[in-house]
Amino acid sequence: MFAFDNSYARDLPGTYVRQAPDLPPAPRLVRLNRRLAKELGLDPEPFEQGAAGWLSGAALPPGAEPIAQAYAGHQFGGFSPQLGDGRALLLGEVLGRDGVRRDIALKGSGQTPFSRRGDGKAALGPVLREYVMGDAMHALGIPTTRALAAVATGETVWRETALQGAVLTRVAESHIRIGTFQFFAARQDFAQVQRLLTYTLRRHYPELEGAGNPALAFLGAMAGRQARLIAQWMGVGFIHGVMNTDNMAASGETIDYGPCAFMEVYRPGTVFSSIDQGGRYAYANQPLILGWNMARLAEALLPLIDPVAERAVAAATAVLERIAPRYREAWVALLRGKLGLDGEQPDDGDLADGFLAAIEGQADWTLAFRALADAAEGQEGAIRSLLPAPAVFEAWLPRWRARLAPQAGTAMRAANPAVIPRNHKVEEALDAAEAGDLGPFDALVAAVSDPFGPEAGREGFTLPAPEGFGHYRTYCGT
Repeated sequence: MFAFDNSYARDLPGTYVRQAPDLPPAPRLVRLNRRLAKELGLDPEPFEQGAAGWLSGAALPPGAEPIAQAYAGHQFGGFSPQLGDGRALLLGEVLGRDGVRRDIALKGSGQTPFSRRGDGKAALGPVLREYVMGDAMHALGIPTTRALAAVATGETVWRETALQGAVLTRVAESHIRIGTFQFFAARQDFAQVQRLLTYTLRRHYPELEGAGNPALAFLGAMAGRQARLIAQWMGVGFIHGVMNTDNMAASGETIDYGPCAFMEVYRPGTVFSSIDQGGRYAYANQPLILGWNMARLAEALLPLIDPVAERAVAAATAVLERIAPRYREAWVALLRGKLGLDGEQPDDGDLADGFLAAIEGQADWTLAFRALADAAEGQEGAIRSLLPAPAVFEAWLPRWRARLAPQAGTAMRAANPAVIPRNHKVEEALDAAEAGDLGPFDALVAAVSDPFGPEAGREGFTLPAPEGFGHYRTYCGT
C-alpha cells in the first residue's frame, strides 16, 4: 500500500480545496503498470487486488488526502485567472525506491470547484492514450509523467457520443505548473507566491535554496530544464499540442497528453490538434513557445526577484534572453548524438540543419535517422529510398562522413528510436480497447517500451501509417 507523506497539502494551505472523488458504480481495473508500481515501492500482486477501488475513488487508500489544486494559465495565448484541477485530484505523495517524491493523482474522478461546467470525468480512450504515451516517453529517456493504472468506472460519459468512463492514475514528480505561480500572482498574493517558491525549490531545486536571489535562480534553472525537455521532444518528432502555461511543469516533466502525437514525414509546420487552428503549437514553434511561457513565469516572479520593478524586469530579461541560445545548445548536442558525430565542432549546428533540409517534406523523421545509422556503416540504400529528391542529401553526405565517430552506426541506433507510438497504431489500439480487446494495446505498450531495439520482426510498429489512414487529427479528451 502507499506510504503517503503529503507535503503539498501540509505545507501550502490556501493553494487547493479538499474534495472527495465521485463513487464509480462498477470500477474495474483495466491495466496496472507493474513496473511503475515496483518503482513506487508497491508489491504489484497484492496491490492489484484492491487497485480498482483505490484508483477509481471507490475506496480511498489509507493516508490519502484528496485535494484539487488551484492554478491559472495562458491557454493559446489568452489568460484564464482560474483553471485548477477540474477533473483531477491529488491523492497524496509517496517516496519511491529511488528516494524521489512523487504525486499520486486521479484524473477523471469527478467534478471539483474548478470544473467550469465540465463533468469532471474521463473516457477510456484518452486514459489509455495517456498511459501509452507516458510509457513511450519514459522508455525514450524523456522526463515525463506516467500512468500507474487505468480503471473503467462502469458509467457512461458523454462527449459527441456515449463513451466508457475511466479514471487514470497519474504519477508525477509534482503537479506544480507555471500556472500555479500565475494563479497567486494574478491575485497579488505574493506571500503565497513566495511560499510556493520556497516549497518548489525544496522539492525540485534543493541546490538553489541558498541562492542569493532564489526567484531569479529558479527562473534560470527551470528554463534550463525546459530547454532540454523541448529539445528531447523535437528529437523524436513529438508534438505536445497544448503548451499552455498550465501544462508546463516546474519539475521539467512532460505533462498532459491530450492532443499530442508524433510527426511522421518531417514538416516543421505539422499540427495535429483539432483546436490549434492557427498552428501556435506546431512542431517548429515549440522552442519559441518555451521562451514565451518562461516569460509568463518571469512576470509572476517579478516582485520576488526585486522590489524595484525596473531592476526586476532587467534581471528577468537577462535570463530570458539566454533561453534561445540555451535551447540551441541543447538541440545541437542532441543532434550530435543522433548524427553520430565525433566530438564537437563549431559548425555542427549547420551540419545538423543540413540534414534536416535534406529530408524536409520527403522522409519520415524516425525512419530517416535510423536509415542514416545504416549509411554510417556503408549501407545507403534505405536512406536513399526515403528521398525522392536527393540532391540536397547528396551535397550534404561528404560533410557528414568527414565528421563520423568510430562505431557511429551502433551509437546512432542507441540514440534514434526504431519504434515510436505511430498514430495509426495508437488509434488501432484504442479502438480495439473500447471494443473490449486489449491485445493491440498491450502489444503497442510492449513495443514502445523497447524503442531502440532492432526493427526485425517489429515492422508493424516501425512503419508509417498506410496511405488510407488519411489526415490525422487529435482531440484534447476533455
